[in-house]
Amino acid sequence: MNYWIKEKIGWKSAAAIVIANMVGTGVLTTLGFQLAVVQNTWSILFLWIGGALISLLGAFSYAEVGTHLPESGGEYHFLSRTLHPVIGYLSGWVSMTVGFAAPIALAAIAMGAYLGDSLHIPSNWIAVGTILVVSLMHSFSLKKSSRFQDVLTLFKVGLLLLLVVVGLTRSGAHGTLDWSAQWQIDVWQPSYAVALIFVTYAYSGWNAAAYIVGEIEQPEKNLPIALIGGTIIVSLLYVLLQLALLHQAPVEAMRGRVEVGQVAAEYMFGDQGGRWVSGLISFLLLSSISAMIWVGPRISRAMAVDYSLWQFLEKDNRHGVPVRAIWFQSAISLGLILTGSFEQVLLYSGFVLQLFTAITVGSIFILRKRENQKEVFHSPGYPWVQIAYIGISIWIIVFTISDKPMASLIGFGNLGLGLLTWVFSKQRQPGDTSSAPEKAEQYQCVSNPKT
Repeated sequence: MNYWIKEKIGWKSAAAIVIANMVGTGVLTTLGFQLAVVQNTWSILFLWIGGALISLLGAFSYAEVGTHLPESGGEYHFLSRTLHPVIGYLSGWVSMTVGFAAPIALAAIAMGAYLGDSLHIPSNWIAVGTILVVSLMHSFSLKKSSRFQDVLTLFKVGLLLLLVVVGLTRSGAHGTLDWSAQWQIDVWQPSYAVALIFVTYAYSGWNAAAYIVGEIEQPEKNLPIALIGGTIIVSLLYVLLQLALLHQAPVEAMRGRVEVGQVAAEYMFGDQGGRWVSGLISFLLLSSISAMIWVGPRISRAMAVDYSLWQFLEKDNRHGVPVRAIWFQSAISLGLILTGSFEQVLLYSGFVLQLFTAITVGSIFILRKRENQKEVFHSPGYPWVQIAYIGISIWIIVFTISDKPMASLIGFGNLGLGLLTWVFSKQRQPGDTSSAPEKAEQYQCVSNPKT
């Protein structure tokens, strides 16, 4: 597989991609769903600390896989090269249909929920308009995309720090922190595993830089910094933010609510201040939407190179930006906004994505036997880090299937549909692209020596 790349980014922009992908809908919406299951403060914090550890284990592993196979495409590229093309295809199918399109839709829905009442505009209109505008912003060049993303990410981190500092230092007269030993009972409940699904969804994005590794300078050095450093920063912010929200707002006010950030902000700053913070939170979500619109199309673009069914997505603009893939993904997101249920899509996306991240982490065992490269990142704690991540993933998947069988059935159904498209999609031969000669004159060719 070949990519024709003219521009590249450094570790800072790559880390911004990780942070922006991670911090979004989940951290400011999933607490309400968790509180419907558990109310103990220790139980909630253990969920978020557990999510941080799981993400860090995954980041170690993806940093190694990505430096072994430094091409854009994420799990699609990794699994196609290490296991079998059909496994890679199915992972790419999932990423293309729900892995990025669904979180974009969910973030846009949440943004509409935060801004709709104050602007007196239907929330769906806001969601649709946001996706269209951001997709346009990423349709020009990698340089413009990276600048746009860096600014939004800096704003995002600053806003989270504000909420953390104010939430922890301001008197929490309405907060209902529960430091009892109830957590010893909570953690053994099947519903606790499902709550962890919400948390792992909130942490999803820790592997974002691995999807664009072909666009990163010196990936053997910069990819691990972006993945591991970005994950650590977000994990600290997440744990502190949950504590701040619980310190400020009563459980009853947040339980089952999507916009828990707005609820807590109203207790922190009053009704008027809460509305202002709610507006700022919408820009935080804008950063997540932007990052996913940047990263996701690189997967469908990679699939277009290999399979005739997706050939129409292959063409890039003169700066190497996969414009057709960007707008194709955006169309899927717009469809989900009009038809999807927030909680249902959230569970479905988390379940299927957990499956393929676990398989990708397991591919390290194959790479270590097959590859003999010295200039790659080696995961600390091998093989126990990978075994732990796979074991936790299996635990989450099993409990999800037992507790949410319908969402799981939808997940398997989508895999079946993906397999059907693979059967009817002819695998393209190397060099089977009319645009390659022209691109060879314009871009640096970054190739996998095994292809």
